[in-house]
Amino acid sequence: MLKTNLMLLFAVLFTVYSYTQNNFDKKELLEDMTLANAYFMEKWPDTGKTIITNKERPSNIWTRAVYYEGLMALHEIYPKEEFYQYALDWAESHKWGFNGGNTTRNADNYCAAQTYIDLYQLEPESSKLKNTRAQSKMLLSTPQLGDWDWIDAIQMGMPVLAKMGVLEDNPLYFEKMYDMYMYTRNVEGENGLFNPEDGLWWRDADFDPPYTEPNGEDSYWSRGNGWVIAALARVLSIIPEDAPHRKQYVEDLQAMAKALVPIQRKDGFWNVSLHDENHYGGKEASGTSLFIYALAYGVNNDILDKETYIPVIKKGWKALVEDSLHKNGFLGYMQSTGKEPAAGQPLSYTKMPDFEDYGLGCFLLAGTEIYRMDL
Repeated sequence: MLKTNLMLLFAVLFTVYSYTQNNFDKKELLEDMTLANAYFMEKWPDTGKTIITNKERPSNIWTRAVYYEGLMALHEIYPKEEFYQYALDWAESHKWGFNGGNTTRNADNYCAAQTYIDLYQLEPESSKLKNTRAQSKMLLSTPQLGDWDWIDAIQMGMPVLAKMGVLEDNPLYFEKMYDMYMYTRNVEGENGLFNPEDGLWWRDADFDPPYTEPNGEDSYWSRGNGWVIAALARVLSIIPEDAPHRKQYVEDLQAMAKALVPIQRKDGFWNVSLHDENHYGGKEASGTSLFIYALAYGVNNDILDKETYIPVIKKGWKALVEDSLHKNGFLGYMQSTGKEPAAGQPLSYTKMPDFEDYGLGCFLLAGTEIYRMDL
């Protein structure tokens, strides 16, 4: 009897220990996110100010649009008026329009529509979506499928079509989105940009085999794969449960998640080159944030197994807040814009990337999805 009681006590203690190990402090999560966001908002008080790096660019380009995706996610769980106003001012400063106008096929240009639609849904006014509707209908009514010929574009463009399908109650948007996604997945380049054997994606046709990393492995860029798995999570969070092709997106998210677990670094980050740890190996925050966001979404929606993925998520978030987030809100180890592991190297805790906005957006997406976890 004593032995049985001891075993039961041990089981209870182990369950409690496991729970506390996997639990997240929501107060701390919110503090970390608001700290990082406050740093950026204070640095960029003028939402319409152009961005000057190697050249001058408008502030409705993809880098800033990704930031606002994260801000709107933060606003969902912590609806501060200043967050809403900051996003609204940005949209209005660009007259709810796009870099490249309403006929651009470049997903980087119309990524801003994701936030425009979110703002519209909070306070509907038809003029707000005049440009978004024109842009989206152009994509819907033209036959091209190969616009997303680099995998980053999947995240920039796919959620726009998903949101429009829901907003307009028009399943044709879901079909167009699926056709464009599957073209990138299975056709672009020679045989598509997705490698089902490894569960990961080549960034574009330039990195298809026979291109390899120095160790002879396929080139799988961390942030590029982050864009894809994040897009799948975002689309699944938008479309109805009975939407066509949902099963395809779930299966692809699961395949990618499975591939990511064994290659997570011991410190919680993922390397810039996912299959060659010696090719610009080291901590990198943007890809890591996107992976954590998608994994957390998968757990929250019973797509991914909790026991397998919660420790991965916890280790990744711990790495971000302890090794990337500064006391003033700056995020270190953030790779600059580019298309491959070599871009923006070397990285460090203090190095400033060429754009600070999109990395913060990824960080906020990850944090807000973890905040939603029922642990």
